[in-house]
Amino acid sequence: MTTPPSPHLVRRLAAEAAGTTALAAVVVGSGIRAAALSPDGGVRFLANVGASALALAVLIELLGPVSGGHFNPLVTAGAWWAGRRDGSGPALHELGWYAVAQTAGAVAGTGLANVMFGRPFAEPSGHGRDGTALWLGEAVATGTLLLVVAGLSRSGRGRLVPAAAGLWAGAACWATSSGGFANPAVTLGRALTDSYTGIAPGSVPGFVLAQLAGAVAGVALAAVLFGRSRAARTTVVPDDARDLVAG
Repeated sequence: MTTPPSPHLVRRLAAEAAGTTALAAVVVGSGIRAAALSPDGGVRFLANVGASALALAVLIELLGPVSGGHFNPLVTAGAWWAGRRDGSGPALHELGWYAVAQTAGAVAGTGLANVMFGRPFAEPSGHGRDGTALWLGEAVATGTLLLVVAGLSRSGRGRLVPAAAGLWAGAACWATSSGGFANPAVTLGRALTDSYTGIAPGSVPGFVLAQLAGAVAGVALAAVLFGRSRAARTTVVPDDARDLVAG
């Protein structure tokens, strides 16, 4: 029988769901808006990437004191791995709850964006994104994201994570062949919009497997480069500050 989440955990899950909802809504909504306003592919991409990167940085800064500001099951898993010895990260049994909240948020945010622009809440995407080159791009985008988060946390510079994660998200969108999804929950959500940022449901498994492989490589590289964490931080603010917010 699954143990129900504690009140403290419920608050963290609510923050993760809300943050991922907002993130997915910006990613999908800005893509729909950009496609409607400009016929130029470069302008569309610039607008979509810029809005998404800024939203990610703002949301991590806003909700980091509550839940860690992960909005991504792989970032949550990386936080658990980094804090598994001293309990500074989420507990192992909480990973599933986080993933459920994040995935539900991604689906809700995608649906919200669809409805805001006069589309059905859920419309399976027809944009196939398959092939070794795209999967390699996803592995690179995700692995570097985990390296950025883990490296800054391990070296005692966790306060830089919001800005750094947002900047890397924007850079990865431009620099990788896949467009830098780098998030299994949001990838699944994007399968439910047949708009500019959509991904066909059949393409999701390949992307998620590539993201998982990249995340493992990124966390492993962070351990090699930075060693054990100086401050054992898995959130963007000190743990005592998070506890004050959580009550």
